[in-house]
Amino acid sequence: MPVDPYILALIGTVGLAALLPARGGAADVASGASTTAVAFLFFLYGARLSTREALDGLRHWRLHVTVLAATFVVFPLLGLAARGLVPVMLTPSLYDGLLFLTLVPSTIQSSIAFTSMARGNVPAAICAGSFSSLAGIVVTPLLAAGLLGNSGGGFSADSLVKIVLQLLVPFLAGQFLRRWVGSFITRHKKVLSYVDRGSILLVVYTAFSEGMVQGIWHQVSAVRLGGLLVVEAVLLAVMLAVTWYGGKALGFGREDSIAIQFAGSKKSLAAGLPMASVLFGAHASLAVLPLMLFHQMQLMVCAVIAKRRALDPLEQVSAGERAAEPRTAAGTATRSR
Repeated sequence: MPVDPYILALIGTVGLAALLPARGGAADVASGASTTAVAFLFFLYGARLSTREALDGLRHWRLHVTVLAATFVVFPLLGLAARGLVPVMLTPSLYDGLLFLTLVPSTIQSSIAFTSMARGNVPAAICAGSFSSLAGIVVTPLLAAGLLGNSGGGFSADSLVKIVLQLLVPFLAGQFLRRWVGSFITRHKKVLSYVDRGSILLVVYTAFSEGMVQGIWHQVSAVRLGGLLVVEAVLLAVMLAVTWYGGKALGFGREDSIAIQFAGSKKSLAAGLPMASVLFGAHASLAVLPLMLFHQMQLMVCAVIAKRRALDPLEQVSAGERAAEPRTAAGTATRSR
């Protein structure tokens, strides 16, 4: 089973926050730096997304609508259904984190990687992940406002203002400035990826430091964590089945169904962590715990599935399937490389 090295870095950051949490003036500095890092992250997201590629991807709109429905409709419905597990398996705080997990957009990188490994429609996975991330900037906060309400650490109109200022405005600024900074970002893609991840580690450190100072970790026991893992395993299994068999039922071929399964069953840690820091404030540490666990779980399970899909006999992939949608998005794939 693959273990994401970044997850190890996140665990180390949590350990650092537990041993040396930021307090007093240091906490104010960390909070300010975290806010700046989140804004910079979403500026980079906006600067990287090609508007032309997004428009080209709309040609395969049925697939993208299916992925968006799985991400922002089916997932949240399952999250609401899990409310019945409180307080038997989940505490109210862990449930809020689980529900927030179901509201987060899909991933981009891992969806593309697993779709490619399984010989699926890679261009569709690129566009589906990009559209989901873009929609999540607006949809995730609105869903959180409606479904979490004040239980999510005091979600209010002020939180929406913070979302607009810290996430949406930097994203739009990145889109606007893309013609001037896009080539620079492309040339320094590897270096900026470390900036991305470092920024998220700073967000995690700040959130978990606040949790340690306020003593909220005393609310979580090993039994509750075990219950959370079981619930998340069931959630992932259900979504993998729904996206795969749902894609088949809607008439999608093998390659498209693979893209739907991997893009529609995942949740983005990179997008979710910054959003949680804005939405939950001091309660963000417990809110992101379910997302961190789910992220590693989805990587391990989807890696196994992708390897098995890659072993499908070539005869199962008909010439008609290969020529249908991927040919439409071929230009998108070329420009995305």
